[in-house]
Amino acid sequence: MEEDLLLLFLISLLSCTTNQVRLTVSPSSSQIFKTESVSLSCEDEDRPDGWTVRRNPTKGEVSQCNSTWGRSNGSSCTIEFAFPVDSGSYWCESSDGSSISSMINLTVSGGSVILQSPVLPVMEGDDVTLTCRTETATSNLPADFYKDGSFIRTEPAGHMTIHHVSRSDEGQYKCNMSGHGESPSSWISVTGTTSTTPGSTTSTPPSDPPVFLFVVPPVCVVVLLVLLVLLVRRCVHRKHEANQEEAQEDEVTDYITSSDINSNHGQQQPIRRSRDTYSVVVYSSVRSEDISSGQSACRPIRKRRNQKSSTAQ
Repeated sequence: MEEDLLLLFLISLLSCTTNQVRLTVSPSSSQIFKTESVSLSCEDEDRPDGWTVRRNPTKGEVSQCNSTWGRSNGSSCTIEFAFPVDSGSYWCESSDGSSISSMINLTVSGGSVILQSPVLPVMEGDDVTLTCRTETATSNLPADFYKDGSFIRTEPAGHMTIHHVSRSDEGQYKCNMSGHGESPSSWISVTGTTSTTPGSTTSTPPSDPPVFLFVVPPVCVVVLLVLLVLLVRRCVHRKHEANQEEAQEDEVTDYITSSDINSNHGQQQPIRRSRDTYSVVVYSSVRSEDISSGQSACRPIRKRRNQKSSTAQ
């Protein structure tokens, strides 16, 4: 019984903490220019429908995709004309609120330069390319690249490739094009190769995400608590049964010890086991019969010895 409850507990915990859905963005960039179009889609092989795109803008309140800022189509949401107020955190959420995806951060720039970087975490060991792009230029221009405010290098074609990325490559990146301006900063996140769920690693946002994104869904909390209570009650019940059995064994032991003591005072010993019964029978027989007859047999011998001594005198 305990094994079944424990298995059910682990399965429920795994199903509650594993993200099976991920949010994809097209174009695949964490930055876009003002008035450009962007499409966000929730991808889940097991449940393609039943997901809603939600967001937490840098200025505004948490809301789901609606006509105010986007056009909803099933599990997708399209922003036809993006503006800087659309910058913020985006994610997928199930219709019942029990499951959510990892979060992505989207920046809508009102300037003339953006940095095109991966919107999803990069796998450790892969190559990643950063592109510095202007709104008006038709060809790539030289650009300076920075990480965490420190200059990295200048790329003549305006794009920089980081080979075999590692955890040390995580950070805030930006670029600058002479005569055009500087791009906003974007965070690049690197996830380990042991990750088995696409998009399961949450990138670090430039702004604080909604708190409930990091809380286990309420339905899962209730299920886990019920299973935990059942496990505890079952363990307590088994412990109580074990204590009762131990108490009964102690009573039997006390009765047997008392019977042994009484048998040494001439009382009849209750039959418990075959080996003890044989020893008690033999012992009782020797004391009650053999010794008595032996004493009566010794007395005539003493008399005969007395008669011989008197005759000799």
